[in-house]
Parts: sequence; C-alpha cells; structure tokens
Amino acid sequence: MNHQSIADHGTRPARETPPCGAPTAEDLAALRENLHEQRLFRREQLQQIAASATSREDALLQQRAAAQVEVRVQLAASARMVLADVEAALARMADGSYGTCHLCRGPIARERLEIVPQARYCARCQQVREAER
Repeated sequence: MNHQSIADHGTRPARETPPCGAPTAEDLAALRENLHEQRLFRREQLQQIAASATSREDALLQQRAAAQVEVRVQLAASARMVLADVEAALARMADGSYGTCHLCRGPIARERLEIVPQARYCARCQQVREAER
C-alpha cells in the first residue's frame, strides 16, 4: 500500500535497484506492513475462535455436531501456523535474513514475497520440498 500523496511524487528520490530482483527498502516496508496486518488478523481470529468455543450456544452445537468442533480445531491450528510463519518472517526482517532462501541461501524473488511475504524458500526450493512430501 502506498500512502504517498500525488504532490510528493515528483520529489521522491530514485529507487535503488537491488541485485537479482531482491526486494528494495520500499518493498520491505510494504511487506513488513502486510505481515503486521496478517499477524493482527490471525491473533483476532484466534481470539474469536476461543470466545465462540466458550459460549452456551457453541456448547450445544458441540453436542449436536462434532464436525463443527473439528473444523474449529483445524481452523485454529491453521491460524496458529500462519501466525508463527508471519512472526518468523518479521524476526528475519529484524535480523537481516529476510528474503534469503533457507535451503539454497539465494534471494527469494520480490514477486514471490509480494504474494507470500512469509515465504522461507525461493520458488524452486519450495517446489522441491513439496515434491518430497
């Protein structure tokens, strides 16, 4: 998201081109904001799941439909996993290792990070990992 006004556009300094499609400082700022938004969303999601699990209505639903409980359990597990990935990405940003593949140690393409900002692997290594499963 770019909150820059149109009037500021002409006075903006030129963007440095990072090597090998690596994210620029501006890209990193946008990605960091995205990760913070995802973290907030997942935390709120987990709070809502926990709150609904304690309601009387939910207790009755649990007695009638065990499948709904399983869905909540899976949803919470998924939200916790994504939250952990987002927080790990923010930690990598803080320590300077963000955007580097955990397997090949090469750069993760900016385009990939824009789609999956918490990505730990470049597209090639991710495909290798998924093929091994």
